[in-house]
Amino acid sequence: MHVAAVKDHCSRLPGASTTLYGPPSNILVYYAGGRKFAYFKTSEPEQWRFSIRTTPERFLELTDVPGIKPARFLARFHWVTIVDVRTVPEDYLLELIGWSYARALARPRKAAGRRR
Repeated sequence: MHVAAVKDHCSRLPGASTTLYGPPSNILVYYAGGRKFAYFKTSEPEQWRFSIRTTPERFLELTDVPGIKPARFLARFHWVTIVDVRTVPEDYLLELIGWSYARALARPRKAAGRRR
């Protein structure tokens, strides 16, 4: 699956929205129910690396796969980064995106101005 197809798939999920953040973060974030479920890095040297949330068990499984690593700053919340989406079988990638999306919808929205 190419980057454009993954972006299209994420955008078409019901209730999904996107926000493009410029420097210094340079990420394209996909939200569902006010919660982040996926994002792409948009600048070099990590351009088009794709990150999603997983279960704790799947996090361990995925980080053993070459080309998938713990997401920087979000690994403690079981986020992984897929270096090149073309290397992951399409059905498996869609399953991972679907789980991350469902997880975002299932969690209550953060209260405005409240920090954890």
